[in-house]
This record gives sequence, structure tokens and C-alpha cells, in this order.
Amino acid sequence: MAQSTQNNDDALRVSVLSEALPYIQRFAGRRIVIKYGGAAMAHAELRAAVFRDLALLACVGVQPVVVHGGGPEINQWLQRLEIPAEFRDGLRVTDADTMDVVEMVLVGRVNKQIVNGLNQLGTRAVGLSGSDGSLVEARPWGDGSHGLVGDVARVNPDVLEPLLEKGYVPVISSVAATPDDGRAHNINADTVAGELAAALEAEKLILLTDTPGILENRDDPDSLIRKLRLSEARQLIEDGVVAGGMTPKTECCIRALAQGVSAAHIVDGRVPHALLLEVFTDAGIGTMVVGRG
Repeated sequence: MAQSTQNNDDALRVSVLSEALPYIQRFAGRRIVIKYGGAAMAHAELRAAVFRDLALLACVGVQPVVVHGGGPEINQWLQRLEIPAEFRDGLRVTDADTMDVVEMVLVGRVNKQIVNGLNQLGTRAVGLSGSDGSLVEARPWGDGSHGLVGDVARVNPDVLEPLLEKGYVPVISSVAATPDDGRAHNINADTVAGELAAALEAEKLILLTDTPGILENRDDPDSLIRKLRLSEARQLIEDGVVAGGMTPKTECCIRALAQGVSAAHIVDGRVPHALLLEVFTDAGIGTMVVGRG
């Protein structure tokens, strides 16, 4: 019985590799920008699975670029330092003290944890923030009422080119400075990922989230929409089918596609190996938004 089980397991592995082969061939040498955050960052087993997925992508010739957030750890440190956390319009209101914590956590802690995790698997990862080499230039978000919350003014992908060409995996925290005064700003990681994907002419943008993807019925996880055209995604926002926290993620995908990214994916990061399931299998597990087709 044990031998039979082993044979079945081996056959499954071979079948999975066989199904993945055409995708590996298709995406070798292509760039995929992955926004990493949420539950996939908070739980040790999911972290390990994401790191292995990224290591495998790099190993088979894909050029992954990782953009990360770190909201839960920021909240923990704010609580330790007795700095109140305030959210407005879904954004963290960021005064100078809060920004110090955001920068410390994202650039100094979370970024290096991801880099170290990838390096332990033999992947050559390099940690950066948006400020390094003016990779991302920030501008104040909205009317400035949210403090040091920023938006992306410009992306300088030249900073990443030599790293990608030599096989390094850039790991980027979503902190960037305004060019006029050099003040650090806290930028939504989805936004940074989308703009980087466009600037790098990436094959794919993948957002790891805490939901299955875009749902026809928000209360029914079985109503997942597997594939959408750009025009259909816009219509779902107008019709209110896409609402709440899914709206900025969908808009991020729309902007990336409008700027030339081939496909954008919203994927459930709570599923182990979600990245590989979405990139290297026929069915995928999340929602894929494409410009046409």
C-alpha cells in the first residue's frame, strides 16, 4: 500500500511538471511583478510557500520583482510605541511619527525578512525601497489631508535593469520620497506594483490578496470570475459589483493593462503556492484581467 501511494504521488508530481512546461517555456526571461502582503505575509507556512514559489520562478528563468506592504507589523509597532493608528478613506493617516515607524518596519524589518527568506533558498534577492536610486518618486496623495501618504509620480526602472539581467530578485518596499524636499511618503503597495509592472513592461502583474479574486456575488466565494477583459472590469466597477477594498486593486490592474502589461491577476494569497497555481496551471486559482481576448 505504501509503495502504491508513493507511486501515485510521483505520478502526480510528473503530471504537474508536464502541465507546467509550456508555461515555463512561455514565461522564461519575462518579468512578473508580484505584490506580496496580507495573510500570505502574516503566517509562517504561507510565507515559506511564497518564498519557495518565488525561488522556483527565478530558478526556471522567470524574472520576478516583489513589491511588499506590511500593515499588520506596522500596527504592532505603533501599538508598542503608543502611537494611535488612524485610517481614513481606506488609507493610513501618516503623520511624521507614524512615517518613522512605517519606514523602520517596511524598509528595515519586513524587507530584510523577505530578502533573507529568499536567500536561504538559494535565490539572490536584493532589498530596495522606492527611494533607492530614485526608483520611485512620490507626490503627496490627494490634497495632503492624509499627511505623508503618497502616490507614484514617476518610476525609474533603469535602477532594476542590471539586477534583473544578472539574475537578482528585487524586493521593494513601498516607501518613496518626494523629489523637491526628500521627505519619505507611505505609498499603497498595490499602486507601486502596478506602476512598476508598467514601467518594466512586465508580462504579468499579480496581486496576492486575502480574497479569492473578483466575485460576482461578494457573499459567495464560489462566484469567482476567472477571466475578465479590461472593458468588463471597468463595467463591474461602474455597476458596483466591484466595491470596497477590491475597487483600488481592480483599478490598479486596469491602469497596468492600459499601460501595456499583458495580464493582471488578483489571487488568494491564503492558498499555499498560489503563485505557481496561477502562473503554471491551466485553470489558475484567481481572477485574470486581460486587455483583450
